[in-house]
Amino acid sequence: MNIISYNLNGIRAAMKKGFAEWLAEENPDIIAIQETKATEDVVDCLPLLKLGYELHWYSAQKKGYSGVAVFTKIKPQQVHYGNEYEQSNVEGRVLTLEFEQFTLVNAYFPSGTSGELRQTYKYQWLDEFHAYVNRLAEGQPNLIICGDYNICHKPIDIHDPVSNKNSSGFLPEERAWMDKWFDNGFVDAFRVFNQNPHEYSWWSLRAASRERNKGWRIDYISVTEPLKEKLKGAAILQHVKHSDHCPVRVELEF
Repeated sequence: MNIISYNLNGIRAAMKKGFAEWLAEENPDIIAIQETKATEDVVDCLPLLKLGYELHWYSAQKKGYSGVAVFTKIKPQQVHYGNEYEQSNVEGRVLTLEFEQFTLVNAYFPSGTSGELRQTYKYQWLDEFHAYVNRLAEGQPNLIICGDYNICHKPIDIHDPVSNKNSSGFLPEERAWMDKWFDNGFVDAFRVFNQNPHEYSWWSLRAASRERNKGWRIDYISVTEPLKEKLKGAAILQHVKHSDHCPVRVELEF
């Protein structure tokens, strides 16, 4: 089973850059999209439907902002739009699909880069999301958490850990949350297979950052411990360019 997570930074812009054609070639069983910035009714979904995907969208109330979607060739048993937290739901940040052998959560974690108010909300959201996932785990031990986490976990995950030590996305409190996350039964699927530096999933649009590979690894697929033995591979697809992010992929065998 091939699962991809991808922050598109606007699905309509990505479609104009060949996203649907790439998706046909890559052919994942499931793709979790963050930052759709659009509702389903304003996107030409026919190319996606022709590829055999069932489409599930959860958009923000504010037009052109945030939003998540999951396109799947495997029919889910249930789909849950949002979670128990009002602000997260207003911003369209969490979409959960239950399958026979696992539950997949697609999450777009808030950014704190716009100022103190949003950074404070980011910490609130992190705690709320962790509580939500813990409740899911009580009934389903096989969880896959796809998303743009908007946090670099360790110095290896960021091109310049020294100058970014006070930057949102690499703050000590955020990294401590990631420590807690991975100490609480989750596995960073990519790092099971790859311990190399300079493996990033997002680059600033400034100063030719992508061309110089001055990036951050903020997109993750986490799996719960029972699924670790099912992992067969993981990769960051840095050559794929429809966004300021790139896709991340895991392969599992059930």
